[in-house]
Formats: sequence, structure tokens, C-alpha cells
Amino acid sequence: MSTGSTRPVLDVRGLRVEYRGDGRSVVGADDVSFTIGAGEIFGLAGESGCGKSTVANAVMRLLKPPAEITAGSVTFGDRDVLAMDARELRAFRWREIAMVFQSAMNSLNPVLTIGEQIGDVLTTHDKLGKRAARERAAELLALVGIAPDRLKAYPHQLSGGMRQRVVIAMAVALKPTLLIMDEPTTALDVVVQQEIMAQIRELQRALGFSVLFITHDMSLMVELSDRMGVMYGGRLVEVAGAEELFARPLHPYTEALMNAFPPLTGPRRELTGLFDAPRTPDSCGFHAHCPDDRRDCSTRIPDLREITPGRWAALTPAGGTTP
Repeated sequence: MSTGSTRPVLDVRGLRVEYRGDGRSVVGADDVSFTIGAGEIFGLAGESGCGKSTVANAVMRLLKPPAEITAGSVTFGDRDVLAMDARELRAFRWREIAMVFQSAMNSLNPVLTIGEQIGDVLTTHDKLGKRAARERAAELLALVGIAPDRLKAYPHQLSGGMRQRVVIAMAVALKPTLLIMDEPTTALDVVVQQEIMAQIRELQRALGFSVLFITHDMSLMVELSDRMGVMYGGRLVEVAGAEELFARPLHPYTEALMNAFPPLTGPRRELTGLFDAPRTPDSCGFHAHCPDDRRDCSTRIPDLREITPGRWAALTPAGGTTP
């Protein structure tokens, strides 16, 4: 899934993450491959538990036991992320790749002011003095539309939207090449969601970083992303240009995910719920709900393959024949 002839910013190949314990193993991500180009916004969609956050934490090397990367590669530019030692990771995180987590309240320290927390990032990584760090922190707050006097505020004194803007300001403080945003608008109302999305677009245009944007909301993702990938049961089932995928999904799960959200316009219709099915090592968990009875995925997991130029889908060919 190349983004062109130039080297991508991020290249994930065959990534597999397992959660191991008590002699058992649960696969959180299985054979996940995608690329993100310079200045590109790549969206990763899927229901809760499909493996989106597992992939993001694997890219950042933030997984903790019992999670373990058991196969694949993660390449940032020309550097092997999985081969980095602790010292290299410390320099790599936040300066090269930064992450905005799901809950801003959980990401911020409740007993430190906003200024102290942003300042910690700058004094630790940029070696700025306290005065210079405070001035830079005020600039970063202004960048996300927050008055500098809020540097003295504690997280609980800010609204949910303002806390999320603070976390974004901290993430872009060192001008990273890639920003990972894991459900950045979760628990925010729709008006604040749109404000945060507009803020992300504005920052991305101004600073030029690439984005891995993770959400379960397809309509929200298509507004922001250049390309999108859809995950189900730990695997990518479809990758395409965002508008093309949204207008004409190829994989039945992608279509089901889109139909699980109520439309904002048009006639009222009954929503279709998503029901998971246990996936055996040699079958697709969605096959019991697949509307296309010409395809048989009950005895094999379809590989992600290029259907048309730039469009990838994990589909067993109609009639069950080998591609």
C-alpha cells in the first residue's frame, strides 16, 4: 500500500501483537500493514476492541505486558522503531512521533497547572529554562485558541474541549513529524467535536505534520482524512481514499459500520446493529453476517489485496476461487 515513489513517513508491515498469559494468547492485531506519507492524514476506523489503539501503541512502543509484538516491522523514515533501545525511544517519542490519547482528563496531571505540564515537555526535551519554557507554553496555548492566563489553571478548571486543546498543544510542542490521535473527540459534544476537528486541520496545514487519526466514527473521519483503513477483529479489511471508501465501500463490514450510524439528512431508516462472532484461526469472524453468499470465508481469512489501483480489500473472490 505505497503512497508513492518517495519513502513514507511511517511504514507498518505485517504487524502482529499478542496478549499472552496463563499459557494462552489473544491476538490484538494481526498482519496489519499500511503507510503514511509526508503531510498525509490517514484514518483508522473500526468498532471498539478491533485493535486500533493496539496498533497505535505498538507504533509508539508503548505496549506493556502482557502485550507483545510478535511479528512485523515498524519503520519511521529509514529507522527501525522496533530495534530502538530505551535511550533512542526517549529521544524519538514526542519529537518524531507524538500522541493525543482518548481522555484528556486522564492524560493530564490533576495536581499540576497547565503551564507546569507543558513546561515539563519543553524543559525535558528542548532543555529550555523555566522562563523560556513558560513563554513557549503561552505561544502553544495561543496556537490552539486558549488565552495565556490559563497557564495557571488546573485541568479540572477547564472544559472538556479546552483540556483536549491543551493535550494537542503538548503533542505539537516539539513539532513532531507524525501525530497519532486516538479518539481525540471522545465524550465531547458535536459542536466541540467540530471545533477540535477544525483546530487539527488548521494545525496540520500550519505545521505540516502527518496524522494517524483513530476513531469509530466514519463520518467524522472522512471529513479529515486523505486515506482510510477499516479494521475488524484485529485485521485491516479495507484501505482506500477516504471519499472513495465512504461513497462506495467494498468490504461488507465497512458497509455495516457505516450503516450503524444514523444519517443527518434524508429519510429515516432502521439502523443495522453490528454483532461479533468468534473468529477461529482459519476463518473470518464476519462471515456469519456477510450478505454476499457468493463468498465463503468460513474456512479461511482473506488477505488484504489490491482490488483496483489504490483500493485494497480483504475479500474472498466471488465463488470462492483462489485469486
